[in-house]
Amino acid sequence: MDYGRPALADRLASEYVLGTLRGPARRRFEALLPAHPALREAVRAWQERLVLLAASEEGVEPPERVWQGIRTRLFADNRAAASAPGTPAGAGWRALAWWRGLAGAGFVATLALVVALNTQPEAEPPVVVVLQANPEVAQAAQAVFGTQPAFVASVSADGRALVLRPLAELPAPAQKALELWAVPAQGAPRSLGLVRAGESTTVLRAQLLRDTAAFAVSVEPEGGSPTGAPTGPIVSLGKV
Repeated sequence: MDYGRPALADRLASEYVLGTLRGPARRRFEALLPAHPALREAVRAWQERLVLLAASEEGVEPPERVWQGIRTRLFADNRAAASAPGTPAGAGWRALAWWRGLAGAGFVATLALVVALNTQPEAEPPVVVVLQANPEVAQAAQAVFGTQPAFVASVSADGRALVLRPLAELPAPAQKALELWAVPAQGAPRSLGLVRAGESTTVLRAQLLRDTAAFAVSVEPEGGSPTGAPTGPIVSLGKV
């Protein structure tokens, strides 16, 4: 089921917040919340609506006859037992207090859910690096590509994923390959694999940002560098 659909998320959230979603369905919905941002957002929206509705009305303390009626309906069968010898005085009132406490506990649970939904950690923005064309090899790059190669790299905040996109249409070089490198402040560059000239390239690898001062793209033989280090010209470079 696609819980990202706004209509479905809104319907389920409304039933959940209003309390009409019960039993196994309610527990299943609560289990889905951590993994589905659309559901959390829909629940938050419905809670805000109800909070605004409640805030627009003044609180009214129910008169004692209301509690008397509740006590009568709920504990009518227990009145005889409550008046039996050996029954502690005030047992009925304690039972009513238990029901009131249960209602309070329900409110506390709902409040805890609101707090949990509103304290979900925000996703950290990616690290964006622009790899500009290297002016030192501009003529050679122009001869090979017909343009100046430039890219933009988006790296996830945890450093586990990188997406590299060309800033302009870039034809694949004949009998050559483009290779992406992570360049540390000190030491040898690390190869991150070959670059698809005309489309996005995704790199999934741990610690892409660790000790990385820059990203670079070089021109290499087909299949990539034979030495594990850049052998051709660096056509694009961007500092992290």
